[in-house]
Amino acid sequence: MAQPAHSSRNSKLLARAILHDRQQRRKLLANLLFGVLFMMILGLWVIDGWLGTSPWYFLFWWLGCTILTGVVVLFALYDMVAVVREEKETMAGDHNQLVGKDSATLEAMLKMRTKAPMGKPTRPVIYQLMVRLFGNTNERRKPHGTIQENGCGKFVDINEAALKSLRKMGFTHVWLTGVLEQASGTSYPKRPADDAALLKGLAGSPYAIRDYFDVCPDYAVNPERRIDEFKALLARCKVHGLKVIIDFVPNHVARSYQSDIRPELSFGNDDDRSAFFSWDNHFFYLQPGHPGGGPPLKLPTADLHATTRNYTGEKDFGRVTGNNSVTWAPSINDWYETVKLNYGHDFTKGRDTSGLPGKDASPGNVPKTWRTMDEILAYWQGMGVHGFRVDMAHMVPMEFWRWAVKRARQRQPEVFFCAEAYDTDPAKLTDANVFEELIAAGFDAVYDDPLYDLLEGIFDEGKWANDIDKLFFKGSYFHQSLRYTENHDEVRISNPKVWGGHGMKAGKAATAVAFGIGRGPQMLYSGQEVGEPAIGSEGFAGDNSRTTIFDYWCMPELAKWVNTGKYDGARLSPEQKALRAWYGKLLEITSWPAFTHGEFYGLNHANAGNPLYGRVGAETWSGHWLYSFMRHDKETGQSFLIVVNFHPDLELKHIRVEIPPHAWSFINLSPDHPWRFKDHLAEEEIHIWDGELLLNSIPPCGVKMMEIV
Repeated sequence: MAQPAHSSRNSKLLARAILHDRQQRRKLLANLLFGVLFMMILGLWVIDGWLGTSPWYFLFWWLGCTILTGVVVLFALYDMVAVVREEKETMAGDHNQLVGKDSATLEAMLKMRTKAPMGKPTRPVIYQLMVRLFGNTNERRKPHGTIQENGCGKFVDINEAALKSLRKMGFTHVWLTGVLEQASGTSYPKRPADDAALLKGLAGSPYAIRDYFDVCPDYAVNPERRIDEFKALLARCKVHGLKVIIDFVPNHVARSYQSDIRPELSFGNDDDRSAFFSWDNHFFYLQPGHPGGGPPLKLPTADLHATTRNYTGEKDFGRVTGNNSVTWAPSINDWYETVKLNYGHDFTKGRDTSGLPGKDASPGNVPKTWRTMDEILAYWQGMGVHGFRVDMAHMVPMEFWRWAVKRARQRQPEVFFCAEAYDTDPAKLTDANVFEELIAAGFDAVYDDPLYDLLEGIFDEGKWANDIDKLFFKGSYFHQSLRYTENHDEVRISNPKVWGGHGMKAGKAATAVAFGIGRGPQMLYSGQEVGEPAIGSEGFAGDNSRTTIFDYWCMPELAKWVNTGKYDGARLSPEQKALRAWYGKLLEITSWPAFTHGEFYGLNHANAGNPLYGRVGAETWSGHWLYSFMRHDKETGQSFLIVVNFHPDLELKHIRVEIPPHAWSFINLSPDHPWRFKDHLAEEEIHIWDGELLLNSIPPCGVKMMEIV
């Protein structure tokens, strides 16, 4: 007699699940409606002759159609009432969750709950590569080596095989880092090398731009046809469905800046050097009384180069450095190789830029630097560039961004702007939160540097996974944050000196959270996917756990994937191949609706007192090593539970994840149903909800991304 009772219970659970699940109700309603229409079509055109043979046939058939139609109408009314009830419960749950929050937090959380428009294209999934490094397979790797000794990647190295592989892995955009012509120690016909005192590294810094209208000749097989070779790369990317992002460096340029392509638009033309600040000057000019002993300008690298005695480019005048250092003798820690650009605001007078023109100002009524920068953006947009990663955007007035982004979108509505910005930098030109200001000015995304620092801090500084939630209710930019765990400025996760020395596996846990929590763009730095470690000194920056951006170099692990231009990974170890496949799977899963259009619900607050939530040793509070959250898309009904173990050494066992009632309301499902939790990262591993979710174990730095089905 136990079996019928069990079957009856299952039937009740199934009926309850359908009635409480909006997606299932709509499915059943659609099936019923289809059934009614099918019966009517049969009765009117297929079996109408047979129905006419007997009044009883006719009566029963059309009575059945009428009853079924009534069921459809009643069920539709039930669905309408249920939707109203569910929305009221959700609002009540939101109210309970928000009780006690201050008004700023309340506003931020409510904004986060606003669903992204379904009509928008899929979020950018960005692969950052530095052309100089990406395709270079010269494995000599001599510190401070020349281009002839160490080789250099070319535009042509980013070939069909490379682009096909990147697109297959799930990337939608390629950020070609450092393509603009920078100051360099390598000479070409009609382009002499720069003074060594101006350089950071023989190849030069990609953020010391020498000509904003040109590309680096190092990257061309035929340097005199470098623009044509760059255009050919743009065309290849387009064929493979990849959009191209390049750098836009608005705050500073190289001290040797001089445009050969558009000489009439060279920075500094017609500047008044007698004034520190002037509305229509491109630069800020040092005055005799400024620190550093007066002219000539004295750079800190003069005695580091045997070929250079003193920098002679600024004998009778001097210009402020890119990091706002007002001195005739900048230090080695200053951005001495660059010059600060002037946007019509004297940065020494504070952050009030309200006197600058508005977003609708005509070009004739804005500072000269604004007009020049607008010409630069238009030039690259016209060539086919799809977007710009903006360097140190917070150091430029917000008024300029409102004006420039608007004009760029008038030329190209879908142009993508992403800002590197740091709210804690004293040089920011706003008293408000700079992330919110940049989004309001028109940016599509801003760097989520706070999350990066926290994730690294879990491994390096003893921070807790619980600390992640504290970042999420500080602004409306939650779903417009670009998230990453490596880029050219940051250390390599696989380097043994950083991220606790835990190597590739630390990147899995951190990246799963970074890529999983929001709807904003995702970014992977070339080499991260194969565990590039950046071990040892490579040149200018020394042994700093970063892949050099200043020198001619070849990445040893990425070169194994490049494999002399085949891009087939044939030389990778099994562990590296598995890592690359894992990142590809992560990108695939996070391209699904729950992640691209869904909302976020954190669960660590509900599990803080749960003793079976990954506590280690004598811990009396949970959430040090374990982090879990849900993602849910209302439109498709897709829901995910993500659980991450940040502990680098311990397998966490016998885990119980508590999902509170409001979380079930959030994903619009009933906790009374025996839902299956299908782990897509673990190839179909299934966990069953039976009033609680029990996980046998999660390995060190392990991740579970479970769809609720």
